[in-house]
Amino acid sequence: MSKHRAPRNRTITLSPEERERFRARLLRLNGPTSIDAVRDRTICQDALVALKWLPDDSVDLVFADPPYNQTKKFNAVSFREMSLEAYETWLLSWIPEIKRILKPTGAFYICGDWRSSTAIHRVLERYFIVRNRITWEREKGRGARKNWKNSSEDIWFATMSRDYTFHVDDVKLMRRVIAPYRDEKGQPKDWQENVDGRFRLTYPSNLWTDITVPFWSMPENTEHPTQKPEKLLAKIILASSNPGDIVLDPFLGSGTTSVVAKKLGRHYIGIEIDETYCCLAEKRLDMAEKDPSIQGYANGVFWERNSLPQQQKSRRSKGHTAKQPLLFTDLEKVE
Repeated sequence: MSKHRAPRNRTITLSPEERERFRARLLRLNGPTSIDAVRDRTICQDALVALKWLPDDSVDLVFADPPYNQTKKFNAVSFREMSLEAYETWLLSWIPEIKRILKPTGAFYICGDWRSSTAIHRVLERYFIVRNRITWEREKGRGARKNWKNSSEDIWFATMSRDYTFHVDDVKLMRRVIAPYRDEKGQPKDWQENVDGRFRLTYPSNLWTDITVPFWSMPENTEHPTQKPEKLLAKIILASSNPGDIVLDPFLGSGTTSVVAKKLGRHYIGIEIDETYCCLAEKRLDMAEKDPSIQGYANGVFWERNSLPQQQKSRRSKGHTAKQPLLFTDLEKVE
């Protein structure tokens, strides 16, 4: 029997016709290839095989969300927990290929959790300059009677060299002002006020608490068990790439990296072993043609969770896209 969906359930699914149509788009590599042949394509293949065929010094940014060191099933593919040493060996089976593929000015972001982060750090230090470890609040997670609830994950940030891209002004966060300090003349100090409240544009930190994990009523949601939010990828892509750059994701899942890269004017290459998830990625790429918006990112500014002013929502609904910048001084000018 088919499942009965709630009226507000917007989870993206595939019809049999869509599955056939999107399957025909998928690529499989059988030997060395040019960057032109894989640009803006989804490769349905084991990453450990496909990465070997990509050309040297060809990609500007890599985002990798590999299986964490825990037993988990991803549709038809499973990953089993192993010792920390064995997981480190598994990382070493493909991370050197990332170094070969990245340009000298490239950046590499890789996801992990408390089980896998130690191994990730050790491997990264062999091949890259480790810049930071971002911790983001997942907000979901099962409670535990004899342990702390696991509701955070890590993203390690590394670069090939000291010459790399980082656009800090493109990833600032708009926060609500809790302590509205004023100068000696009574004027707001580094914040502004409009009908929706008081806001301050702040520098991004390595602690992200403004991310919402995709769930069934969000238009980006799929049935992938570890889907990353589009907002999370938008921060990384905007900070560490330029328009027209190539973004690679060797563990694409249901396509978030490719979709956000497309929405933000970058090229993409996605590698995913599971055909169903590849087809979901292709469907989402088609959907991005009609709707380039990214939840939590409006008019060039990232907003705290549940704080996007009604004025901004109205402006976006009137046709303003996420690519249009909103200056801090424009907060009170929005119609």
